Amino acid sequence: MKKFFACALILLTVPVFSARSQFLFYQTVLTGIEVLERDGFTVLEGKRVGLVTNPSGIDRNYRSTIDILHQAPNVNLVALYGPEHGVRGDVYAGGKVESGTDDTTGLPVYSLYGSTRKPTPEMLKGVDVMVYDIQDVGTRSYTFISTLGLVMRACAEKGIEVVVLDRPNPLGGRKVEGCLVEDGFHSFVSMFKIPYVYGLTVGELATLLNEEGLNCGLNGAEAPLKCKLTVIRMEGWRRHMLYRDTRLPWILPSPNIPNMETAIAYPSAGITGEFNNYLHIGIGYTLPFETFAAEWIDADALKKKLESYHLPGTVFRTIHYKPFSGSQKDKLLHGVQYYFSDYEKASITLTQFYVMQAVNELYPEHNPFPDNVRTRMLDIICGTDYVRVTFGKRLRVEDIAPYWNKDADNFKALSEKYYMYL
Repeated sequence: MKKFFACALILLTVPVFSARSQFLFYQTVLTGIEVLERDGFTVLEGKRVGLVTNPSGIDRNYRSTIDILHQAPNVNLVALYGPEHGVRGDVYAGGKVESGTDDTTGLPVYSLYGSTRKPTPEMLKGVDVMVYDIQDVGTRSYTFISTLGLVMRACAEKGIEVVVLDRPNPLGGRKVEGCLVEDGFHSFVSMFKIPYVYGLTVGELATLLNEEGLNCGLNGAEAPLKCKLTVIRMEGWRRHMLYRDTRLPWILPSPNIPNMETAIAYPSAGITGEFNNYLHIGIGYTLPFETFAAEWIDADALKKKLESYHLPGTVFRTIHYKPFSGSQKDKLLHGVQYYFSDYEKASITLTQFYVMQAVNELYPEHNPFPDNVRTRMLDIICGTDYVRVTFGKRLRVEDIAPYWNKDADNFKALSEKYYMYL
């Protein structure tokens, strides 16, 4: 029997221990691009290839998927497609991605984060197969999976095959949290009727969306479309693995996910960011999504209050810092940084709500409702207005936790049909 130990916000290299062999060893993980190259690119031979990617599309030697496909003698790469932040990662968060020409390869680049989010028929002319290779973050509100869904729809309309080069889910393949997106709350940050944390690799997710008819367009109201889909599976990845367990290099898929640990922090604190200037969550400092702080907080009191909740697998420490950018630039902030001492036991997405509960108990005059919240954005990120309306009444996690987690077990059962890894 193998036992795997992970501490989600402390950067450690964790070996795998085999009780049978009494040896320490590391599992070798090959990503989809590495398997594709090893197998001679056979699924792409004789076809004109389009590629949706960004700087996170690399092999273990840091070679870009763009360069790998462009240099392969039996691959005809004809076009690139840029999601949020662009093909080369040169557009900051929220910035418009422009179409143009890639300086390195001379290939045309089509923007999927500008005037259009879905490839137009004109963009797809001369493409026989569309390849997708982006490191996912495992959280519904990140836009890359929405881009994938719209690419799959556009390709289905034109009879173009889609090939997904699979990569690890940095949150692992067992963590599922958050309710399904409800009607009226679909958007580019919540396109699919899936939980906030969905516990699937991007290849598994693409297959589930395709087979279950969940790819229903940007507003969730269009008829589902099914494309011809091929997933190039990884080798060596297992569902228990967090990203560090893979020993693969991490290239930030977007500016505020600089390392593999931030991917776990994002769903644990990111929703709090929709409360304007309420709590600083580390963006604009060296710890994006890893802190909760403000000028008016007594850090020791907040830590003590949070510890009184006895949250499973979650540890807090006090922190004091000055952000170097943003609205809180150069202000001395006080609060807590959090760690997951037992990732499997921790309810990561509820961490931020417990912090808001604790802050409200200590400082009721700083209640974030209703004036400081970006109402519509909060609702579409949560996939429902229930969280805002109910939590806003008295800021108690117990009021929303059953609803927040009501769909997790059923989604896990549905997902198992599409597991490609044990």
